[in-house]
Amino acid sequence: MTAPKIFGIAGWKNSGKTGLAVRLVTEFTRRGYKISTIKHAHHDFDIDKVGADSYRHRQAGAHEVTIVSGTRYAIMHELRGAPEPEFEEILARLAPCDLVLIEGYKREAIPKIEARRLEAANREPLAPSDPHICAIAADHAVTDTALPFFDLDDTGAIADFIADIVGLGEARH
Repeated sequence: MTAPKIFGIAGWKNSGKTGLAVRLVTEFTRRGYKISTIKHAHHDFDIDKVGADSYRHRQAGAHEVTIVSGTRYAIMHELRGAPEPEFEEILARLAPCDLVLIEGYKREAIPKIEARRLEAANREPLAPSDPHICAIAADHAVTDTALPFFDLDDTGAIADFIADIVGLGEARH
């Protein structure tokens, strides 16, 4: 099986990563591509409701809990003290698709765009120390780089740039 095409969105907290990821998924899907995403969280998170059957299964000690309905399924994997899985291991678990958009994982050696917002918690540029950042998307003027620059809200142009970088062919869906 061929490795999926991947492209990342990196940036500090509140830099606009999630908004950009959501707009890009919408845009690529509109264009007919099958898109998957991986979001990295730096904190404990839960996608399960306290008291739900699946929550009770996890609390009882289940290693993996799968919830299945006629609409979707989800597999929750409890690490139970084991180390966080490597990026490649998570990528390998995804079903085939045209493009995987990665939100977070700012230190991975993958092509990515750096999101910048004036309201970000940290405004230190990532690009100067990351050779994998191939463009900047910001809500303000950026003059400290020779990299391609996009307005953070110019989703169409950013999608065109990503499609070109990863070699996304014609949509076949």
